[in-house]
Amino acid sequence: MKTILNGTQVAITVDRLCHQLIENQLDFSQSVLIGLQPRGIYLSDRIYHTLKKLLPGVHINYGKLDITFYRDDFNTSLHVPNETTIDFSLDNKKVILVDDVLYTGRTTRSALDAMLDFGRPSDVQLLVLIDRRFTRQLPIQADYTGRTVDAIISEKVKVRWAERDGKDEVILE
Repeated sequence: MKTILNGTQVAITVDRLCHQLIENQLDFSQSVLIGLQPRGIYLSDRIYHTLKKLLPGVHINYGKLDITFYRDDFNTSLHVPNETTIDFSLDNKKVILVDDVLYTGRTTRSALDAMLDFGRPSDVQLLVLIDRRFTRQLPIQADYTGRTVDAIISEKVKVRWAERDGKDEVILE
């Protein structure tokens, strides 16, 4: 087991990602933040709350998207649906999808399908904490990346969040 990011490094990485978002989105008037259920919401919650501190008084549309029924392996394994909370239209908005790990790209593909039920965005961007760049099955890449990890297929990248797992860290098993 190898530690990729410890708790302090996770906090610094989240802060850096937020500054990159501010640089590219400016006032967020045409941008929305969407966390992907189940594990991407821990990162999206952190991103949202950090942005609110960095941009006091700025309204940021923030939602959470469940992709369970859009997965291409839905019928082959057990998946427990989560709640989708998007109470705004995505029409002509810049959507920033947020997930913890970009692995094969299949979760992102499912999110793109699910997202279209809420409108047609003008632009879609992807923010991930970890990008496993050598394992992609689909031509999907992140616009914002916390850390790139080169791992062989048998290795697992585990993201632990204090809210769920008791501490923040990213490990390679």
